[in-house]
Amino acid sequence: MKKKRVISLLAVLAMTIGMLTGCGSSAQTQDGAKPEESGGEAQDSPADASAEAEGNGGEAVTIWYYWETEGHQVALDQVIQEYNASQDTYEVTAKYVPFADFKKQLSIGASADELPDIAILDSPDHASYVEMGIFEDLTGKFDVSSYYEGTVNSCTVDGKLYGIPFGANCLALYYNEDLLTAAGCKVPETWDELMDAAKALTTDSVTGLALCSVQNEEGTFNFVPWLWSTGATSYDINNENGIRALTFIQNLINEGVMSKECINWTQGDVMNQFISGNVAMMENGPWQIPTMQAEAPDLNWKVTLIPKDSQYASVLGGENYAVINGGNVDGALDFLTYATSEEKVKFLMDKFGYISADKMIAENQFEADSPYTPFVEELNYAMPRGPLAEWPGVSDAISLAFNQVITGTATPEDAAAGAQATIDGIVK
Repeated sequence: MKKKRVISLLAVLAMTIGMLTGCGSSAQTQDGAKPEESGGEAQDSPADASAEAEGNGGEAVTIWYYWETEGHQVALDQVIQEYNASQDTYEVTAKYVPFADFKKQLSIGASADELPDIAILDSPDHASYVEMGIFEDLTGKFDVSSYYEGTVNSCTVDGKLYGIPFGANCLALYYNEDLLTAAGCKVPETWDELMDAAKALTTDSVTGLALCSVQNEEGTFNFVPWLWSTGATSYDINNENGIRALTFIQNLINEGVMSKECINWTQGDVMNQFISGNVAMMENGPWQIPTMQAEAPDLNWKVTLIPKDSQYASVLGGENYAVINGGNVDGALDFLTYATSEEKVKFLMDKFGYISADKMIAENQFEADSPYTPFVEELNYAMPRGPLAEWPGVSDAISLAFNQVITGTATPEDAAAGAQATIDGIVK
């Protein structure tokens, strides 16, 4: 029986009722995979069924996760079963909780003292749970010195480590190499070069660039690399740098090199436009690569860093492991030590289309000519959203400003001022 935890009722209610999701408030996670939309009780998964079928009699360690993709569930299950077979001190089982219910289940579980020992959660949500007091302080208990700084920051609050990065992804620029060559363009490295290339690539049937611009967390996810490239931060947008980022996006629309339809396109939709030949360049993540290779094997495309204004920038996506305080902390850490070994990380990342959050592993994860390799380099410039318990409100303000300049309902100056007013009311 886990010891009782003192949890703020207001925090529990806020998490249960109001929090938005990370890069997927339109029923899509940041990795582009649709989460379960049916709601209801936690459901059986391959990890549920087989873990319960084979017990080793050790101390129980439970995991909750939200991945609905069967391949992801099977991969996690394999690591669990191999761990259980490797020792008899602990017995790990896993439960699938639908993405739409994940926050609610953790919030209710916190007040009812019915939590797992490990939760695998979307990285932008990490700070919210830390504020609730349900995560174990892992400072000094797990070595993350070789992990990418951005991934560690996503689970660090007030200088204390409250999680371990599971795996990472980020955004980069895909380009159709045949179209770029035919237009006589070099691969763009700066905003000016990107604009020139987009103009040269735009025809009656092709637009030069596309990026997901929906008005939710997914849109924020795609805009913040451009914001951060100017030197602006997520919390200080009403300045020369923030306005310049919004102006650049508006200019892409005004010059006709990016379609206003991007406000309706998810990251998956943008990919479909790219592989259909309707878009010459796109901002997107590595999780699209397996689909592109399967559905457009003859398309000649490559990946490069997102072109920069004053500095390279990208946004961090992926999940984190968190250990629940008052639970089987020793067992949880023992399993996580096993699951974060190089062999198991490479296996999981291959099945997920992710990049290892451990830089030492990531640098040897792919061949030099792999399309994933530019994403490994991009991770050096990727930053997390937050960490901030109130991140959803900040994200809403950013995506609204982003959307307003695309639709022309506000100037970059007015959009930045409106966003700043909302953000100041949240974080100050």
